[in-house]
Amino acid sequence: MHDTPKGGPTASERRSGVRRAFAASLTGTALEWYDFAIYSAAAALVFGDQFFPSKDPLTGTLLAFSTYAVGYVSRPLGGFVFGRLGDVIGRKKVLIATLILIGAATFLIGLLPAYSTMGVAAPIILVVLRFAQGVGVGGEWGGAVLLSSEFGDPRRRGFYASAAQVGPPAGNLLANGVLAALGVLLTEAQFESWGWRVAFLLSGALVGFGLWIRVKLEETPVFKAMEAEQSRPEAPIREVFTTQPRALIAAILCRVGPDVLYAMFTVFVLTYATQELGMERGSALAAVLIGSSLQVVLIPLAGAVSDRINRRLLYGGATVAAGVWPFVFFPMADGGWLPLAVGVVVALAVHSFLYGPQAAFIAEQFSPRLRYTGSSLAYTLAGIIGGAVAPLLFTALLSAYDSWVPLALYVTLAAAVTVIGVYLGRDPEAAVDEDARLAAPTAEAAADAN
Repeated sequence: MHDTPKGGPTASERRSGVRRAFAASLTGTALEWYDFAIYSAAAALVFGDQFFPSKDPLTGTLLAFSTYAVGYVSRPLGGFVFGRLGDVIGRKKVLIATLILIGAATFLIGLLPAYSTMGVAAPIILVVLRFAQGVGVGGEWGGAVLLSSEFGDPRRRGFYASAAQVGPPAGNLLANGVLAALGVLLTEAQFESWGWRVAFLLSGALVGFGLWIRVKLEETPVFKAMEAEQSRPEAPIREVFTTQPRALIAAILCRVGPDVLYAMFTVFVLTYATQELGMERGSALAAVLIGSSLQVVLIPLAGAVSDRINRRLLYGGATVAAGVWPFVFFPMADGGWLPLAVGVVVALAVHSFLYGPQAAFIAEQFSPRLRYTGSSLAYTLAGIIGGAVAPLLFTALLSAYDSWVPLALYVTLAAAVTVIGVYLGRDPEAAVDEDARLAAPTAEAAADAN
């Protein structure tokens, strides 16, 4: 029996479901990005010595960042496999599987012996586990976005979809906070020998918490409506490529600039500050922590703002700012820690006004029945040309030219690519009605589902 005349949930039940979905999307994604960010920070700080020993510290860091890239290159596999399953069997089941996969991989990295103990087997196993992390994250993002946005009012999709977007800065904040605390509590030798492993092993308890939240959640109303209407796609990957190619291209290009900007100011900035500016590791981490803390607030704010003004216009303006800011940041950073920290904070604030509206903007490019697949493919394929190679190229460019100018030009080029994507994308307002129909299925459809 249903509580409303039309067979749907009561207003109170819908509000409760929206809150639970928002929390599940935010916490689950944050925990997965804690795992991913732990690796990113460790690659910049200790993996060069632990798994890729070299007489040249920059070469060791370069090799460590090559395994960082593996986590992005493997994402399309997660997008293809889990994205398809998300449109066929449901959002909830897939999100539980991705959380388990990335949590197990991260926990095992914490137990992996170093190169000095296992030899070449150590970096090989590290790459395999990093690959598994990437597969999990590749299948996570699209579902996390839909988990919150498909429970909420489609007219506030920018805000609700931003729950998944808060995950990366929240996870990055937690990861760098744990690493910074360990760096304070332990000596340099202790941290580099075994202390960094503690952060990886903590993921076991954190993932358990995330699973507890997701298991209790119901499937989204949109997917339930698709089941009731028997409109689930049989071959969603093929349909996306054949029926919505422009949407896919636009969504891919829209992610490149933000990915490169984020890689510079949360990952590569640690290397630049310590190796080029001579700052302490803790000082560099503190700058990232401050910026990430503000992002936790700014990202949902930006998502909400995009519900009130044209989402594409907001995205385009923030992209232009992202392309310009590195030319201001690098001269500032030479002035010491405070200018560096201000520069990182501003960069991550700009990123927030890209990342906040991004989930809704990308999801709105695709029809609801192909939305998990399309969003996941866009997210993962963009990662290969965006975030995957960014730290590697930043490090290589700095090594080759010993100047920040090529680094800034690289960010500007990535921003130009995103401007093209924004131009190709459709105005999100056109997608509101279709989600409103699916979010409130008819009495007949609800009866058929039961």
